[in-house]
Amino acid sequence: MRSLAAWFADYDADHRHPLNRRLHALCVPAIVWAVIALLWTVPVPAAWFKPGAVAVLAMFLAFLWYYRRSRRLGLAMLAAFALLVLVTAALEAVLGVVGLRWLALAIFALAWVGQFIGHAAEGRRPSFFTDLSYLLVGPAWLLAKLLRRLGFGAGA
Repeated sequence: MRSLAAWFADYDADHRHPLNRRLHALCVPAIVWAVIALLWTVPVPAAWFKPGAVAVLAMFLAFLWYYRRSRRLGLAMLAAFALLVLVTAALEAVLGVVGLRWLALAIFALAWVGQFIGHAAEGRRPSFFTDLSYLLVGPAWLLAKLLRRLGFGAGA
């Protein structure tokens, strides 16, 4: 199994331009939230599941991917997911399911535009064009940078 440090080294090589890094710092979390919010709005049978069950399942599977590569970073991602669940549930209470879905779609689209602007400045294709796993690496890469900046090791 490929180490998280190896994933980060390759991802870092595609993200050296300062504008690209700044845009990723804004857009990657926005995309992660938008995906969670969109999955949150997927209808589920009320007799079996609560609203948001699809989002929770996706976050659990992503958590497993992170945790297998780094326990510390996996737990940090779990905490980030918990925060995003709280934000999503609060927004759903205010906006309703339809409003949440439209907000998530708008943020998702705008954040991807930002990502591609960053990669145009970088002069390199997004990493996920070579391997879809980089869609999971990006959020962990940013969280690891934040943890290091706060004085915690990321365990990668």
